[in-house]
Amino acid sequence: MTANDPIVQRLMSHHPRVITLGLERIERLLKRLGSPETKLPPLVHVAGTNGKGSLVAYLRAMAEAAGYRVHVYTSPHLVRFNERIRVASELIEDDVLDELLTECEEANGDTPISFFDITTALAFLAFSRVPAELGIIEVGMGGRFDSTNVIEPVLSAITPVGYDHTGFLGDKLEGIAWEKAGILKRATPAVIGRQREISAQVIETEAAKLAAPLFRMGREWQVIPQEAGFRYESDLLTLDLPAPALIGAHQIDNAATAIACIERLRAARFDIGDTAIRTGLASVEWPARLQRLTTGPLSSSLPPGCELWLDGGHNEDCGIVLGRMAAEWAKEPAALPLYLIFAMQTTKDASGFLRPLARYATAARAIPFPEGHAAYTPQEACAKAADVGLDCAPANDIGAALEDLLATQPAPMRILICGSLYVAGEVLVRNG
Repeated sequence: MTANDPIVQRLMSHHPRVITLGLERIERLLKRLGSPETKLPPLVHVAGTNGKGSLVAYLRAMAEAAGYRVHVYTSPHLVRFNERIRVASELIEDDVLDELLTECEEANGDTPISFFDITTALAFLAFSRVPAELGIIEVGMGGRFDSTNVIEPVLSAITPVGYDHTGFLGDKLEGIAWEKAGILKRATPAVIGRQREISAQVIETEAAKLAAPLFRMGREWQVIPQEAGFRYESDLLTLDLPAPALIGAHQIDNAATAIACIERLRAARFDIGDTAIRTGLASVEWPARLQRLTTGPLSSSLPPGCELWLDGGHNEDCGIVLGRMAAEWAKEPAALPLYLIFAMQTTKDASGFLRPLARYATAARAIPFPEGHAAYTPQEACAKAADVGLDCAPANDIGAALEDLLATQPAPMRILICGSLYVAGEVLVRNG
């Protein structure tokens, strides 16, 4: 996530990037703005540790394929702040963004408010002024005390719950699941993705208190991988579908969770047919999630036969997913040797992330993290890699890391840049 975006610079100069969980600040600001959160179309509220962004991308693609205009709020952005806010299916325009931020700041006055609080209020204000048929709101962190948790959705969705943001959400899975389950609303249906047993129990307990009907993977609906795609199956719907455009076996789970959400939206009288589901699976885009870079200066600097991949994953579960992909790559005839280029924040479990990849990667290069974040130095990151048996050397930046690999290792090779969405954003900027 680049900091040279003028909107980001403006926000950072006036509003702290520190994370402060709680709803009092945003509730106060929204009231001063005329309660725009109450003037929105039907909403889907998405929480979870991994897969939130992919689920949002699938839902948007499927709904838009059915002809619906969709408001979307996600975070963080990769290159431009505008990526966070889609108004009626279009990225918010710079002049509109600037005007709305001024309006929010004037309404807020001198009252302290965080970066994410005022961003969320801005998004709701933008959505309240443009017609759309559906809104999809992604939780920033946790759920129960997240700034987005002031809405009354028609559907909640919780993707797999794992360990992340433990400094704020705690290091016990049941506590993290309790935070995520905080988005559940009384008598409002919820789609639940694949969960560990303890997370599932916590979510079910919280749902029972609210009489919130659950639509759970493995219970009310199933996903069955097939050779050419997957089957989605529930009591009322069976679909044999091609593999989604997003790469990785985990994306089948994410796509199936989106279809479960579509099935609940159909019950709420949304006309999103099977053809729209198929079109959405084929057209979905979500950068920096196992994205192969095939154009641009970084990829063009590699010798013929080399592959360059980018993924923003940054926690242990993401490492497991990438490890599974690496295992599939290793099965290929004449498989390319895998090298990692990575950087990570000190708030993340670097060893836990790298461990599933270490058995498949030949070596790694650690690079500096973008400025403004508490992160491992390249030397410290290399020590984390050594802890899991991965040979690693520091490099001054992404370009130097690529040059060093090409100078010291035999080509062709497969290179995976990973460890953070912030790093992914910097890579996308550098690659044009």
